[in-house]
Amino acid sequence: MLTRKKLQTTVLLIVGILVLVNIIADKLFFRLDFTADQRYSLSRATTDILNELNDPVTVTAYFSEDLPPDVAKVKTDFKDMLIEYSNNSGGQIVYEFINPNEDQETEMQAQQNGIQPIMINVRERDQVKQQRAYLGAVLQLGEKKEIIPFIQPGAAMEFALSSNIKKLSVQQKQKVGFLQGHGEPSLSSMQQVDQALSVMYNTDTVTVTPVRGVPGDINTLVVIAPKDTVNGYVFDHLDNFIARGGRILLALNRVEGDLSASSGKTIYTGFEDWVKEKGIEIEDNFLIDINCSNVMVRQQQGMFVMNTPISFPYLPIISNFADHPITEGLEAVVLPFASGIKINPIDTSLAFMPLALSSEKSGTKNTPLYFDISKQWRPSDFPLSSIPVGVAVEGRISGDVFNKMVVFGDGDFAVNGEGQQAQQLQPDNISLLVNAIDWLSDDTGLIELRTKGVTSRPIDADLEDGTKTLLKYVNFLLPIILIVAYGIFRFQVNRNIRNKLKSIDYVK
Repeated sequence: MLTRKKLQTTVLLIVGILVLVNIIADKLFFRLDFTADQRYSLSRATTDILNELNDPVTVTAYFSEDLPPDVAKVKTDFKDMLIEYSNNSGGQIVYEFINPNEDQETEMQAQQNGIQPIMINVRERDQVKQQRAYLGAVLQLGEKKEIIPFIQPGAAMEFALSSNIKKLSVQQKQKVGFLQGHGEPSLSSMQQVDQALSVMYNTDTVTVTPVRGVPGDINTLVVIAPKDTVNGYVFDHLDNFIARGGRILLALNRVEGDLSASSGKTIYTGFEDWVKEKGIEIEDNFLIDINCSNVMVRQQQGMFVMNTPISFPYLPIISNFADHPITEGLEAVVLPFASGIKINPIDTSLAFMPLALSSEKSGTKNTPLYFDISKQWRPSDFPLSSIPVGVAVEGRISGDVFNKMVVFGDGDFAVNGEGQQAQQLQPDNISLLVNAIDWLSDDTGLIELRTKGVTSRPIDADLEDGTKTLLKYVNFLLPIILIVAYGIFRFQVNRNIRNKLKSIDYVK
């Protein structure tokens, strides 16, 4: 029989358990991660970086208060991550949160430390106003300091934090060389790549002469889009470089497209023959893909001239990636005027892995070529599928040393350009090239973090309109139905409990 004393004891026990659980939870932080990409779990690379810390790293986070919920969540996620970093580092990560909007002195301190405010829209009493907000952090180890000026919602937060900690703690960086002397783009025209590599590497240019090969302090050599014919002695030096353990990344333009002249032609530098000897053939044709980017075309509409976006299959958007560390987490990479790659193994000891492939509706166009911007493309124009545009090879490529090499059938996908012609590239384009350099250098472990963030999962464009409408209403109504059903269930349970309690005689 349920007496009043027993009921009071039960209530007191429940309250005591809840208080105890809250005290323990405040001391011991953990969370369960059920996301597909383990977004809320620290990766092996991060734990390795934290375990190698010999001195404490201080993180001063400048975050404004009273932000909209979607922006305030960034602070919550960042704080939870810092708690995990501190726990996994044995207390070597020390952090504090400061509200720069608290007073003018604190705001000046944030700005002097490199954290600049951003303007966000805040809805208040049915009105939208702009508010200055701070979402950044400063990391310090001894006299060295690194800044995360803006922590963007949905960005790869763990990469930003771990890479800066690694940058502070690293003692000696490897050197990555970029080949020059044959019309290759300069380092200054690849600002995003150079900035991403600066976390773990020193970058330098390399010029090969008949008597001087690749310097001995270069571990990885990057060849991006040469335009001029290359002398034979360069390839001899490259073979010697590989034979001594050096790694090479090749991003080559086999064809060149000129939109101003609406024409395309073949490029020959000599690298085509050299890489073909390794079992990789870059075809002298243009890859076309139904999944492509747009070009802006000026069109007359009545009295006005307007820029209209038109799909241009010669700018394929690659979203078909192999399960490989280089392409892990990538969603879409634009390869302008790319060429397909054929794998023709000459040595059976070499292992070839296609990294990136065209879509199920793609094809090729031979040179010379005239671009018809106004062409109405049909599905029958894309008879091929899954054409490789990037390949990784492992094995004894030259000499007796086990080695690695990566080849892409496009050389411009990670080049920003110079001066006023420079343009900001989408992150996946940069990540593809930098991930490949990380994989070749095989030293950082940060490769898996660069693309770790919120994944875009759009509805399949091939779905019928009726199916899309059904999915929209299911997403909208299903949570409501579940809540109502749970409410009805709880009501029935509570009513049964009340009826049972009414039927009990309480003994004082």
